[in-house]
Amino acid sequence: MSEKNTTNAVQRFLFKELNIRGQHVHLQESWQEMIKDRHYPECIVKLLGELTAMAVFMANGIKHTGRITMQVQGSGPISLLVVDVTHDLKLRGVAKTNKEITTEMSVDELLGDGQILMTLENTQTQHHFQSYVPREGETIAEAFETYLSQSEQLPSKIWLAANETNLGGVMIQKMPETDGHDADGWERILHLTTTVKDEELTGLSAEELLHILFHEETLELFEAEEVMYECPKDEERVKTMLRSLGEKEVRKMLEEQGEIVIHNEMCNFHMRFNKADVDTLFAEDQPTVQ
Repeated sequence: MSEKNTTNAVQRFLFKELNIRGQHVHLQESWQEMIKDRHYPECIVKLLGELTAMAVFMANGIKHTGRITMQVQGSGPISLLVVDVTHDLKLRGVAKTNKEITTEMSVDELLGDGQILMTLENTQTQHHFQSYVPREGETIAEAFETYLSQSEQLPSKIWLAANETNLGGVMIQKMPETDGHDADGWERILHLTTTVKDEELTGLSAEELLHILFHEETLELFEAEEVMYECPKDEERVKTMLRSLGEKEVRKMLEEQGEIVIHNEMCNFHMRFNKADVDTLFAEDQPTVQ
């Protein structure tokens, strides 16, 4: 196994003698940064964390520059979940609510009729591929198990867990040649993985967890890929947006509100513009007198 270990990583692994592949993800600091100052209740932390883990799994190994975006938007109390992970594993995400949430609510009650839309963006070709992940089963993991088993024709099993400090997950996939290597191999690995506990998913590194689960199996663990939170404060984009509204409209907003406050929900930052800021903003657009 690789000696490289990090608390913010996704790693592929392979049961060489069985031809079963898998991935393990464990995020700590990057996950904490993503939900910092959000004050999400426990059920949102769990759902957003599980969706984040799946987005990392799906983004890991993208062969081109681009990103995976997972979005759930519906009529439930959680009106929006969005997770965005780039090909080089930079992540960001947000959850929005519009109704009171109780801890007893099921996933169906929380999301209502919201569907999981997955978008794969190739920034080299400017091509977007979109697909819906049916909300089958009672969890995010069960929905993606069904989707991957059908879309990739590879039986897949997924275990996910998340709390305010950590998220973790394991995915295993049965390859077409698996049964030819060992007719009982898939059922044996599946049985072993089913024993995993949430606290092990959120608290252990790949090496620690995989050793506990599969210490009697021949397992190859590939090099860890670091996962980082990245959501830059793009001030110029906000200024461009304000300029597009026109000076008259912006000054009217300033007069009515005293100052203009722009909240970037995805990255959770505020930008404030007072009269001096607006004067400077539109003075930059004026032609220079020679």
